[in-house]
Amino acid sequence: MGPLEIGLIIVDHGSTRAESNRLLEEVAAAFARRFAERYQIVEPAHMELGEPSIATAYGRCVQRGAQRVVVVPFFLGPGKHWTQDIPRLTAEAARQFPHTRYHVTPTLGIDDLILDLLEKRASGCLENGFLCSQCEDTPRSGEAGSIGATTGPH
Repeated sequence: MGPLEIGLIIVDHGSTRAESNRLLEEVAAAFARRFAERYQIVEPAHMELGEPSIATAYGRCVQRGAQRVVVVPFFLGPGKHWTQDIPRLTAEAARQFPHTRYHVTPTLGIDDLILDLLEKRASGCLENGFLCSQCEDTPRSGEAGSIGATTGPH
């Protein structure tokens, strides 16, 4: 018997906004490209509010040959979704495939890589003089005249 095929599901909350759901698909595709030698089966999933669901992604992993499935929550903290919802939804999906096993990993949490990413985002604001193309003319910029910007001391 050869090595067991591993499937990986990256799961977020899910959104009613299609662009938010597409972001997870992009994350999963980028992960699959970067780590293709280790993980040949990578699927995105939304816990709720959109497809693919955890059940759909689990089924796709099995259809692609996975016998073991690693579910990676795309969440910062270990709240109710990690402790209850994702394990329950994964267990329900796994019941359809009794020859498989799964494990839900810890959330992203506090990690040096998260700290580096936070610093990268802050530096981006500083390096762009507090006015980057993504935030210009939006409430995020705080520039005078933008929606929600303060106009001076209150």
